[in-house]
Amino acid sequence: MKILFIVPSYKPAYIYGGPIVVIARLAEQLVQMGHGVEVYTTTANGGQELDIDANTTLVTDGVKVTYFKRITGDHTHVSPALWKAVWSNAEQFDKVHIHSWWNFLVLGASFILKWKKMKPLLSPHGMFCDYVLTARNNRSKQLLHTVIGKRLLRNTYLHVSSELEWKECQQVNSGWEGGKVFNLVDLPGGSYTRTDNDVFTISFLSRVDPKKGLDLLIRALSRVSFKYRLLIAGSGDNAYVQTLKELIASLNMDNSVEWVGWKGSEDKFHFLAATDLFALTSRNENFAIVVIESLFVGTPVLISDQVGLATYVKEHDMGWVTGIESVDAIGDQLTAAYRDKARRQEISRRAPAKIRSDFDDVTLASSYVQLYEKCN
Repeated sequence: MKILFIVPSYKPAYIYGGPIVVIARLAEQLVQMGHGVEVYTTTANGGQELDIDANTTLVTDGVKVTYFKRITGDHTHVSPALWKAVWSNAEQFDKVHIHSWWNFLVLGASFILKWKKMKPLLSPHGMFCDYVLTARNNRSKQLLHTVIGKRLLRNTYLHVSSELEWKECQQVNSGWEGGKVFNLVDLPGGSYTRTDNDVFTISFLSRVDPKKGLDLLIRALSRVSFKYRLLIAGSGDNAYVQTLKELIASLNMDNSVEWVGWKGSEDKFHFLAATDLFALTSRNENFAIVVIESLFVGTPVLISDQVGLATYVKEHDMGWVTGIESVDAIGDQLTAAYRDKARRQEISRRAPAKIRSDFDDVTLASSYVQLYEKCN
């Protein structure tokens, strides 16, 4: 099968976080399985451009990737050169897979495909979650959706990575056809040694952004009665990070909280394995790769019910799920996790094998191929 990916940014533009990783992982696995995958993207790299000549094609880890010039920056990514290539070449592919939404790049590509009577598969990667629609440029998104978005969405099939995302997307475009397949996650080989810490140690590993609910976690921890250490691994807007540091100081938590900097690649797995609990009290998260990474090394998780993987964690008893309407409720779940050492040890024992089985690259990529064949 010949498959075209259209995405505003692609590796090595890791500044955009998790979607870059999962999109590349899927493309690479499909190529390894014998499918022909090409990626049309731009040189976007946040406020800068990638150190790659524009409008050139490279083979990146086995995948043919064309990095087109963009003439506007984040978050519009206008690229006439990419649109021209879609117009000229789209019909050569068996399936077109669009990643992301709410930018002129993919809206323009979607319009071209509609004109050519081609119906792509769309992976919005959380772009239709309630938090994004209500907290970020809501008026502009509503206008864009009313004028052109909803017509283009009717000409797409839908792929989501969680039941939560499916429900949110159906509110935007009721009756959407498609399916759910987990994201591919880059998991290393081998296993990780775990030991209980003298002081109950909680890890946070993510972008430091209001969406991630780190402020909720901090406030909840300020109310617990047990001794703990919170290790924060992540980076974010300096002004927002400073507000969190001021919050920690105001709650007299400085001696219990440590900012350990960003952890990437192999470092993050050792970091997670060295803690007793991973916590992510996000206000919204369509998937959350780090939850799978934590469970892979045997570290139980405490996540909010607004994280896409909450259903998976509940079904397989991999940790604790909390509402976020009340800081006290989060604190209660933290206390429950602290007290139930036997349950934490049981999760540590069985989680790695379960994750390796459920998130096998070949199995998941085969499910994507089945979805491509179904959505034709």
